[in-house]
Amino acid sequence: MATDYDAPRKTDDELNEDSLEELKARRVDKSTSSVDVDETEQAEGFELPGADLSGEELSVRVIPRQADEFTCSRCFLVHHRSQLASDKGGVLVCNECAA
Repeated sequence: MATDYDAPRKTDDELNEDSLEELKARRVDKSTSSVDVDETEQAEGFELPGADLSGEELSVRVIPRQADEFTCSRCFLVHHRSQLASDKGGVLVCNECAA
């Protein structure tokens, strides 16, 4: 539940004075104010400034896996041999995935 830290705080006496009917009425008011929003539909409307990258080319140099590196069978990332946690039947697992 969200807390508004800027709102004035009630003392213990004021909290005890709230009647059960008032508390029930507040709960009903809060439940009727919720709106069902489709997040994917809402996200489609956002367009970042300068986000058109259709004319861009990638200029990253890809280096092949080295002899002292392995590909983890769980996360599929390339790690140095020092990060190898287990090698069971050719199934290589890194320290991060083994933890």
